[in-house]
Amino acid sequence: MALLTSDSKDAKQVEAERIASDAAEVLTEERVAAQKSGKRRAQSYWAVSWNIFKKNKLGMFCLFVVILLVLIAVFAPLLAPYDPYAQELSNRYQAPGGAHLFGTDEFGRDLLSRMIYGCRVSLSVGVVSQAIALVIGFLAGVSAGYFGGWVDSVISFIIQVFSSFPFLLFAIVVMFVLGPGLINLYVALGLLMWTGTARLVRGDVMRLKGSEYIQSCILSGGSSWRVIMKHLLPNCVSTLIVTSTLGIPNAILSEASLSFLGLGVQPPMASWGQMISAARQVIQSNTYYSVIPGVAIIITVMVFNLLGDALRDALDPKMRS
Repeated sequence: MALLTSDSKDAKQVEAERIASDAAEVLTEERVAAQKSGKRRAQSYWAVSWNIFKKNKLGMFCLFVVILLVLIAVFAPLLAPYDPYAQELSNRYQAPGGAHLFGTDEFGRDLLSRMIYGCRVSLSVGVVSQAIALVIGFLAGVSAGYFGGWVDSVISFIIQVFSSFPFLLFAIVVMFVLGPGLINLYVALGLLMWTGTARLVRGDVMRLKGSEYIQSCILSGGSSWRVIMKHLLPNCVSTLIVTSTLGIPNAILSEASLSFLGLGVQPPMASWGQMISAARQVIQSNTYYSVIPGVAIIITVMVFNLLGDALRDALDPKMRS
């Protein structure tokens, strides 16, 4: 009897091993078939967005130009052929060509060197002021959308007040109060450009705060700071990226306008807007002096705007085809 029981157990063990072996073979065959058919594991949101963005040739070209501008700004001391502040009055208003590729200004300073350093100023104004606006806009938008009630009413009223004034006129008043200068320009533009970000973040937070995982975190005792930083901020990153990319050209244009009016970057610091302002008196006889920085502003603003549109198409699920 014991012998029969032992034989029965051995048979069951052999059968189990055979079934396990067959299952392993089937899994192996499925993996091989999946590899041959080109099937891949599900990609993350950012991987899918990057794949979509790579297919946009115009967006990739704009990204390349932006990277080139950043490299020019970072390595300006190495790329500039002359000292942008060195004056040589005997070489005033030289035409482009020869030793001075873009010509010289009213003090005999090399325009190419000043254009390179002006790129550093313009990009720094765009990035720093937009970073300030991004922080203020996110905090204001997430507070209004998450807490609601009187907090939402107060912040929405402040946004409406800021939006009711013409931006450039408001910037002129703020710069007149703070005084001209690069640091004050950072602060002024940052304090005036946060309203658009706040509106978008508020809408995203109001849509997300009713989600089940947000409510579960709140009911489980999660603090408001934890909910905002751990759950709401990651879901607003794509919105922040797009708004920042589209906000940088607006800051660059505002800097050029304020510098042109004498309220932004002050001489002798190189700035594209300040260079256009200095070229007003000789705009007919030395047209290149105003055209070169003007073209640089147009190209930079256009590239950032097109890059922002491409990022929006890639990051926004509603825009995906």
